[in-house]
Amino acid sequence: MDENASLLALFTSSFLAATLLPGGSEAVLAGVLIAYPDLFWPALNVATLGNTLGGLSSYVIGRLLPDEQALSKKIGRHVHGLEWTRRHGAPILFLSWLPLIGDILCVTAGWLRINWVAATCFIAAGKFVRYWIIASAIS
Repeated sequence: MDENASLLALFTSSFLAATLLPGGSEAVLAGVLIAYPDLFWPALNVATLGNTLGGLSSYVIGRLLPDEQALSKKIGRHVHGLEWTRRHGAPILFLSWLPLIGDILCVTAGWLRINWVAATCFIAAGKFVRYWIIASAIS
C-alpha cells in the first residue's frame, strides 16, 4: 500500500472508530507510522480529522433528536444520564476519545444544543492529544 492509500485507510478507520460503530484506529495509525515514519505529522492530522468528523457525526445525531423540552413534555419526567454534559458543557468533549463514553458525550452535546464550534474545538483537541501520545510512543 502506498502513502496516499495508507492515509486514506487511516482516515476511514479513524472516522468509523469515532461513530457509533465499533472499531479502533490505533492499529492503523501504528501500521502507517511503522511503514512510513516520515508521515508522523500527516498521519496525526489525518487521524485527528477523521476521528473529529466521526465524533461530529454523533453530535449531529444528537441535534436531530427532539430538544430537551419537547422530549420532557412527551415522557413527563427528567431525562437521566445528561448531568455530566450539562454541568461541564463543551469542555467535557475533550474526553470524547474515550471508548463508549465518548460517543455518548458527543450525542448528548448535540442533544443539549451545545455550540457546535466549541464542541468541534474540544472534540478535536482531545482526539489530537490521544493520537499524539500514541504516535509519539510508536515513533
